[in-house]
Amino acid sequence: MRTPLPAQVSPPPAAPATGGGAAAPDKRRGAAEKAGAGRRDPYFDNAKYLAIVLVAAAHAWEPFWDDSRAATALYLFVYTFHMPAFIMISGYFSRGFTFTPHRVKRLVTGVAVPYVVFQTAYALFRRWAHDEPDYPVDLFDPWFVMWFLLALCCWRLLTPVWERLRWPVTTSVVIAVLVSVSPDIGHELELQRVLRFMPFFVIGLMLRPEHFALVRRRSARLLAVPVVLGALAFAYWAAPRMNHQWLFLRDAAQDLGVGAPTGVAMSLAMLVCSLVLSACFLAWVPGRRLWCTALGAGTLYGFLLHGFLVKGSRWWGWYDPEWVHTPAGMVAVTLIAAAVVTVLCTPPVRRALRFVVEPRMDWLFPRQPGRHRRSPEAAASGGTR
Repeated sequence: MRTPLPAQVSPPPAAPATGGGAAAPDKRRGAAEKAGAGRRDPYFDNAKYLAIVLVAAAHAWEPFWDDSRAATALYLFVYTFHMPAFIMISGYFSRGFTFTPHRVKRLVTGVAVPYVVFQTAYALFRRWAHDEPDYPVDLFDPWFVMWFLLALCCWRLLTPVWERLRWPVTTSVVIAVLVSVSPDIGHELELQRVLRFMPFFVIGLMLRPEHFALVRRRSARLLAVPVVLGALAFAYWAAPRMNHQWLFLRDAAQDLGVGAPTGVAMSLAMLVCSLVLSACFLAWVPGRRLWCTALGAGTLYGFLLHGFLVKGSRWWGWYDPEWVHTPAGMVAVTLIAAAVVTVLCTPPVRRALRFVVEPRMDWLFPRQPGRHRRSPEAAASGGTR
């Protein structure tokens, strides 16, 4: 199981350098960055909201794979970039992550604890809704959307390492490509996905406001139009020819019936396509405040909760009526998915479920002096840091 950009908001500042005559300028710059981080940029909230709508819609489209070539092509197209874009924005707002008490607490309460809670909840839900009373509660085998929280926890823990490497993006791409042709790295802890989606997170770490400003230029937006049309045409051509499992980055090349050279080529091609289409998506995200802007702060809720309806709708036979598998039916399903995930991102849902999605858990951590209010970094990230 998309995320943020640049005008007024700065990402969490990196740890300031110490010593020398630069101490005073660094302090002033850090204070300015911190002040800027407290103001939310509508662009990023809009990007997060639109990305989560695409995630929910794509999940709702899976039963239409065999209905039409056009439906399959649309599914392939959206799946190429919706998670990469979401992950890059998550990486962008993970910049400067260090093992300070506050940020460790945010990682535990905002990522690790929700993973344990919802991995358990999904397992119990599957036992009840799918009539599988023996389905195990296994924290080492993330199911459905839960792989993302596990991956996010791992990626964030490695952030200090990536930010100190000379060639972080190249290194992460090499690792991802090698993993893609390593069948011994299987589905345990979803390591294939964790390591193969990792380049998008690392790219997000390396992005700066000027990079987002570049894709938001009018020339970039105009260029995105033929690129997207070409991608849709290619997806239509590839729909009956391509194994859609390539999009999930869950299986090694050998498991998909091809050799290592083809696997390397496909991995690199998918990476490039995902980056290009993510840039096209980000180019057309509105930068002004809209009716949906505030919902960008609740995308984690929509992401974690929509899976119950996605899976339940299939187990309960909601796709069984013939009219559902018509063009009008697919449009209806898409609108319903968008409406449901929108509701799940609203403030009332967030208030009701904050105790499990973003628990405070002050009892687990020693009290830090001066931490009476939410930090600007956490506010800027929309509660998903």
